Amino acid sequence: MPAGQSTHSEFTSLPRFVVAAVLLLALLPAVLLARAHSAGAASEPEQVWGRRGLTDGRFQKPRAMAIDAKDRLYIVDMTARIQVFDREGHFLHGWRMPEWEHGRPTGLTISNDGNLMVADTHYFRVVTFTPDGELLEDRTIGGTAGMNPGEFGFVTDAVQDSQGNYYVAEYGEFDRIQKFSADGQFLFQWGGHGAALGQFQRPQNLAIDENDLLWVADACNHRIQVFDANGDEARLVMHWGNEGTEPGQLRYPYDLVFDDEGHLYISEFGNHRVQKFRRDGTFVSAWGMQGREPGQLHSPWALVRDSQRRLHVLDTYNHRVQRIKL
Repeated sequence: MPAGQSTHSEFTSLPRFVVAAVLLLALLPAVLLARAHSAGAASEPEQVWGRRGLTDGRFQKPRAMAIDAKDRLYIVDMTARIQVFDREGHFLHGWRMPEWEHGRPTGLTISNDGNLMVADTHYFRVVTFTPDGELLEDRTIGGTAGMNPGEFGFVTDAVQDSQGNYYVAEYGEFDRIQKFSADGQFLFQWGGHGAALGQFQRPQNLAIDENDLLWVADACNHRIQVFDANGDEARLVMHWGNEGTEPGQLRYPYDLVFDDEGHLYISEFGNHRVQKFRRDGTFVSAWGMQGREPGQLHSPWALVRDSQRRLHVLDTYNHRVQRIKL
C-alpha cells in the first residue's frame, strides 16, 4: 500500500473519541460557513467603490454620510472635505469645511428643506450648507464650548423633527442632547454622562421616525434608546441592546437608519458589521465581518438608505463605500 494511504478498516479501528474528533474537524468549516451565511456575513455586496487617496472621489477615513431626496450621497473624511456622489458612486463635486485644524466633523444629516447639516464636532457647533456647498451662516447653532444651554462639547449629530425643531447630540464631559426650536432657540436638554437609562456615553447618531420619536445610538453603552421629546421634556419610551459579538448584540453602534417595513439597520464600529432589527430590538439578520475584501468591513461609521431600498455602508478604515440589500 502506498505511503500516506489508509483503509476504511484502519479508520474504524481507531478509538471512538478520535473518530468523533476527526469528523468534527471535517465538518467544522461547513458549519461555520453555514452560520456565517445565515447571518448574512458571507453575502457579496452589490457594489464597492472608493479607495484611499486625496484626489476627487477618494477618501481618507470617511466618517460620516448623508443622502438627500435626489439620492446624492454626501461624505466627509479626515481631510475635512465634503464630497458629493450620485448613488452609483460617481463624483459630482465637493468642498472643504471652513475650519478644520482642531478636528473634523463626525455627523451629516439632510435638513427638512434639503440642505446639509454638519456636526462640526471640534468647533462645538452645527453648520448648514446648500447642496452646492454654500455656507448658510444664519443657520449655525452653537459655536461656544461649555455646559450652559446652547453651548456644546463635541457635537456628534443633529436632526430635525416634523415641526423643524433641532436635536443636537454631544459627547465628552457632558454626553447630552439639546433641543432647539426651528429658529434655533434653546428649549431644553437631557442626558448626562453615564450608563443609567436616560444617560449616554457618546450618543453618536440620531434618527427621527414617522412619529417624531428620537432614536439614539448610545455608542459606548452599546445600546439604542428611544425618546418622546415632543413636549417640554424628554421621556424614555424604549431601550434595548447589550454588549457582545453574537447576532443581536452590539459593540459601538455608530449609525442607524429605518426602512419602510418597520426595521432598523445599525452599523457597528466595533463588530465590523451591519445588523437588521425589528424596532422592538428583535434581531433579523446581519451582514459583514472584519476584513478588506468585498463583503468585509473595517470599523464602519455610517450607513444610509436610497430610494431604491438599498443600503450604502461607509466602510471607514477601508476608505470606501459598499452597497448592499438586507
